[in-house]
Amino acid sequence: MSFSPRQGQSPFNPEKHRIERVLCFAAHPDDIDFGAAGTIAGWTAAGVQVSYCIMTDGDAGGFDPAHRADIIALRDAEQRRAAGLVGVADIHYLHQRDGYLEPSHGVMKEVVRLIREIRPDVVLAMHPERNWDRIQKSHPDHLAVGEAVTRAVYPAVENPFAYPELAEAGLDAYKLPWLWLYAGPADRENHFVDVTEQVDAKLAAIHVHVSQHPDVQAMEAAVRGGMQGNAARGGLPQGRSAEAFHVVAVNGPGTIAGF
Repeated sequence: MSFSPRQGQSPFNPEKHRIERVLCFAAHPDDIDFGAAGTIAGWTAAGVQVSYCIMTDGDAGGFDPAHRADIIALRDAEQRRAAGLVGVADIHYLHQRDGYLEPSHGVMKEVVRLIREIRPDVVLAMHPERNWDRIQKSHPDHLAVGEAVTRAVYPAVENPFAYPELAEAGLDAYKLPWLWLYAGPADRENHFVDVTEQVDAKLAAIHVHVSQHPDVQAMEAAVRGGMQGNAARGGLPQGRSAEAFHVVAVNGPGTIAGF
């Protein structure tokens, strides 16, 4: 799987920076599959350990009133099957109420706890900035994920005195190298991952979420078109498909604590 950073913008260089563990945050079951399943499929095929954290149960999702009583179990089963198709088995839930997610200290503490437990090279999360070009990408829960994770990544994850009960429980402070954000404004995107070989796996994962897609053909056409558009913006050859990210270097050789 190749990477195409915009020249001079993305700080991530796949030839220099190794990725062995990734922790992905999303608001609802299916968010990760739309935003990053191709990249994740490429990572797991290369031996990268990938974990998911879904912050809500997706209890407000779906279109069929007959599903209301079992929507949480249905969406959990869909997410687990979809994750399996791209090589992911480790899934965590924060069990927040769908549509009510806030970047509260309770949520942030759980984010810090999980990052310190897994100690990933990359945290992947939804973008905290609203996308005015397609506001559907900016569900309030999506923005809350981005804000909660970004606040947790700096400074709480690496501050031993933030949520001290975590350190007392043996979860030591951790300096995260990379934060990758998805589903944000196009002008923030600085890194494009060529997922041409993973398109079928990504679409298969999305298709599992049948409770969420009343028009499957329109959904697939939109996803294919979006990936082709990403590839064009990332400078990849015609006919390629890509996923786009806003990559942020959190800690590296030149990082100065507190700045």
